Amino acid sequence: MIDHKKKLTASHWGVGVATVVEDKIVSIEGHSGDPAGSKINSNIPGSLHGSARVLRPAVRKSWLEKQPNAVERGRDVFVEVSWDRALELIAQDLKRVRGIYGNQGIFAGSYGWSSAGRFHHAQSQLKRFLNTQGGFVRSEGNYSYNAALGLMPYIVGPYREHVAQATRWSVIAKDTDLVVLFGGMALRNTQVSDGGVAKHRMLGNLQDCADAGVEFVNISPLRSDAADVLNAQWEPIRPGSDTALMMGLAHTLIKENLVDGAFLQTFTTGFEKLRGYLVGDSDGAPKDAEWASEQTGMSADNIRTLARRMVQGRTMISVAAGVQRTDFGEQPMWMAIALAAMIGQIGLPGGGYTVGYGVNANIGNIERPFRWGTMAQGVNPVSDFIPVAMISEMLLNPRGRYEYHGKSRVFPDAKLVWWAGGNPFHHHQDLNRLHTAFQKPETVIVNELNWTATARHADIVLPVTSAQERTDFGAGKSDNALVPMPQVIPPQGEARDEYDIYADLAERLGNRDTFTEGRTSREWLNEIWETTRDRADKAGIELPDLQTFLDGDVIDLPDPSPEQVFLADYRGDPVKFALPTPSGKIELFSETIAAFDLKDCKGHPSWYPPRDLTADRDAAFPLAMLSGQPKTRLHSQLDNGSYSLSHKISGREPVLIHPDDANNRGIEDGSIVELYNARGRCLAGAKITDEVVKGCVFLWTGAWYDPDFEARDARDRHGNPNVLTHDLRSSSLTQSPAAHSAMVQLRKFTGEIPAVTVHEPPPFEKEV
Repeated sequence: MIDHKKKLTASHWGVGVATVVEDKIVSIEGHSGDPAGSKINSNIPGSLHGSARVLRPAVRKSWLEKQPNAVERGRDVFVEVSWDRALELIAQDLKRVRGIYGNQGIFAGSYGWSSAGRFHHAQSQLKRFLNTQGGFVRSEGNYSYNAALGLMPYIVGPYREHVAQATRWSVIAKDTDLVVLFGGMALRNTQVSDGGVAKHRMLGNLQDCADAGVEFVNISPLRSDAADVLNAQWEPIRPGSDTALMMGLAHTLIKENLVDGAFLQTFTTGFEKLRGYLVGDSDGAPKDAEWASEQTGMSADNIRTLARRMVQGRTMISVAAGVQRTDFGEQPMWMAIALAAMIGQIGLPGGGYTVGYGVNANIGNIERPFRWGTMAQGVNPVSDFIPVAMISEMLLNPRGRYEYHGKSRVFPDAKLVWWAGGNPFHHHQDLNRLHTAFQKPETVIVNELNWTATARHADIVLPVTSAQERTDFGAGKSDNALVPMPQVIPPQGEARDEYDIYADLAERLGNRDTFTEGRTSREWLNEIWETTRDRADKAGIELPDLQTFLDGDVIDLPDPSPEQVFLADYRGDPVKFALPTPSGKIELFSETIAAFDLKDCKGHPSWYPPRDLTADRDAAFPLAMLSGQPKTRLHSQLDNGSYSLSHKISGREPVLIHPDDANNRGIEDGSIVELYNARGRCLAGAKITDEVVKGCVFLWTGAWYDPDFEARDARDRHGNPNVLTHDLRSSSLTQSPAAHSAMVQLRKFTGEIPAVTVHEPPPFEKEV
């Protein structure tokens, strides 16, 4: 008899209802309570049951034979082994590394979105385990909005706190006249949210804004970065020139006496020094509309007209997270704050600025009413860390020095790297360089669902369960819902829960109870749920016991601040609610940053042209390449799922090309093209469209890296943009990634088109 069941599941892109037939997921549909459920759920069945699934523990052959350099990581074959053998190998190597190098020789690069579940969370599990084993070198920050994390405390205060306080879109619909979108605000990004999202509200809230007559200006090289419903005015400036445009707008406000001097005097410090730079007193170069036009491609008349519009009514300035993932990405954020301060509407309903609208589904839409329970990671005895985007430097330059927040630091010497819940060969830049860097450690361990490029660069690969193969509950970091996540299907192959893996490893290392505290997975889950229930009770909310919850449906909780206005308290009383900056005010000039004396980040917002553009004097690489989140998946997760595959062109990731750029190169819609620069090259499928501005191409992120080591520059077969992006950071202040500052050339590919291989498993051999 056919077993036919439906069960709830949850992910970073929403709640799904899974249909199971004979222990396999055949489909996942959106939850009836979600007004705009994500199609990304349809990737899950094909990926979990696909041929790329890691089914048994595997060890790289050369490493197993104690000849680790005989064949490069990423090119070697694997040998499948038993769980006992795999765990014994790991236990022995952990002892070896700790004995020779200390725990400073262990780097836990567990960075990524991993599972939406509160207990079975890859990073938390690995970090707790390693903390009980003496610690590890960690990373600090993230790839998504690291420049904001690093800069904002100097200027206005902690970014994570402020983004949680973002003005609600419901307020914008009521009170705002104009929203200026620097970097747009792509709906595709709002499908996802850290830890999960039960209801996708963004489209509905934007519709409310449009119905209320709010006007939008989309300042982006991609027209579709603003939803069609907004009917936004499109101003496609050159990538990386947002700061220059903001300065041209600010100069116009100064020249035409449109600056709110009273606001600047009361709520900010340092404007006069910034003013001197904008008008050219400090460097002899006025940043007027004509100057800004030369940098951006937007006409000087349009710049002046936009500046006047911004002070004629209530204006919200929005800066997308992608804008700060550029060379000198700190500058557009700082300048946006300065521009908003000059207009004088910060703290008023519907006015001011926000950095990060659209980075996920919830910013400006909803927040959690209290903190959910979690499994404590414990204390890391190792204090050393690296900025998250400096993994290649750490591996290639151990004991080398670098600058970070005005201090000179030293890279650790990582001998063992353990990665769980993430994919550096997706999110890191300059993948050929990362491939070289990954040859340096003595041991690399990776926990994975599928044979991604990261798994193929490991020495030991551990097959782990997916969210659908274990019991948990979902609760997003910024969501207001609790989602039951009962086990939907049995683990595939020999996949195991990471908690059980670490418990068995801890037993081999002599301290199982230190890691488990004597609890099973179910007992930990119940403990986390009871903590959540207790916090709910303090908030006047009654929650059921764990089993009743798991047998039930999504629980929606109250919105804690439906009429939230960013910095309203500060505007109301700047003394009582002083900002956590040295002056207690918004710092348009930072004495702290100025004292660092950095060449790439001064004491006030400044203009620096993109590095690739200034370095390529001969214009050998004339096209600016942007790489953003696709609508078909979350970054690289489940790239081998049906929805992701359905939007590829001849199996390759699509690249958006303007018709003129395509015609000049003899490229037709659907052609296989080669993108290249001095760092690398990749194949992609051409999608010709006037949605992208001439002189710019857009290649979605997340195609699993599939290098052809026999081709020039180990050409990627699949369309991963990070073979082309540079591995320089935004600045020495925050050392943030700058992926959106790459220049490339593009041509029609005329050779024999190679097959994409990364969605199949690597070659295996039996142990001799």
